[in-house]
Amino acid sequence: MEKHRKRIVLKRIIGCILLAAGLVLLFISRISHTSAQWYSVHIYPVWVGSIGRLAGLVPFSVSEVLLYILLLWTLITGVMRVGRAARKKEDRDILISWIYSLFLAVCVLFFLYEANCGVNYHRETFSESSGIELREYSARELKEVCLWLTEEVNSLSSLVERNGDGVMQAGEESDSGAVAAMQNLGKTYESLAGYYPKPKGLINPWILSVQNLTGIYSPFTVEANYNSGMTDYNIPFTMCHELSHLRGFMQEQEANFIAFLACSQSKETEFRYSGNLMGWIYCMNVLRRIDYDGWEEVRLLLAPEAEADLAANRDFWEKYDGAVAEVSNRVNDTYLKANGQAEGVKSYNRMVDLIAAYYVDKIK
Repeated sequence: MEKHRKRIVLKRIIGCILLAAGLVLLFISRISHTSAQWYSVHIYPVWVGSIGRLAGLVPFSVSEVLLYILLLWTLITGVMRVGRAARKKEDRDILISWIYSLFLAVCVLFFLYEANCGVNYHRETFSESSGIELREYSARELKEVCLWLTEEVNSLSSLVERNGDGVMQAGEESDSGAVAAMQNLGKTYESLAGYYPKPKGLINPWILSVQNLTGIYSPFTVEANYNSGMTDYNIPFTMCHELSHLRGFMQEQEANFIAFLACSQSKETEFRYSGNLMGWIYCMNVLRRIDYDGWEEVRLLLAPEAEADLAANRDFWEKYDGAVAEVSNRVNDTYLKANGQAEGVKSYNRMVDLIAAYYVDKIK
């Protein structure tokens, strides 16, 4: 049993070191935005270039597979260790060793979360680094933005590939297209320049669908994952959204805006269509709240091809509405608020503020 005691001590030491390191990162990033910015610019790219590049060599989502392995290992070994300890007192050291294995795993995950995600919530925002100034806008100005996006969507809606039901089909090389779109945007915005691994669709997208999630960034493997089962017009936009997190921009409204810019400036038609349609949806949702008559007028102008995509999207998500999706939304809301986004899930709509400012500065 001596070897088990030595393992317990080793696991305890390593776990405590990682826990302390994670707490230091958490504490420093919250009391000093300057430190968080320095870390995000100088240290975080090292993790992207090492862990992210290594995980990028594998064609499937490493984080998804590791999740299944961890859950299976915990269940099987837990039952075995508890059973042995219940039968023989001398096997209790083995059970304690297993408990410390869990402790070590939690500490590793906590450290990786803080190192590859938590700190970045407190860095300089993309709007600050890019010089985009947010401003108040009227209902009339937002309607103008929506009309512009409607024209963009309509002009592209007949150019993308569609299946027999008239619904857009994403190309097989969309993952490469997302990397190219982000790299292209990095030529304009220095803060977005750098290495990007290919985004990965989940093997079992049900995990995200039942939570009403289109994608997720894994700080443990530095991967951009997306829901491969959802309606295809979401995919290019979601890929770029998740990839923006690999440049350290964690706030959701900014990730959405970056995805909008990357897609709308892409050379690929499906990306431009995806980005503009997603921007249209967000802007129209806000216009509906503040000027219903204006919303109704613009809504009637959308092309039939785009209507087919929206209908398919509604049908898809309706299958997953329920208690799990509601709980997931509340958890996500709490998570965002805990990381400095006071508006929680409502912060996703701040993308509209950024698009409106961009329209005034660059398009109008």
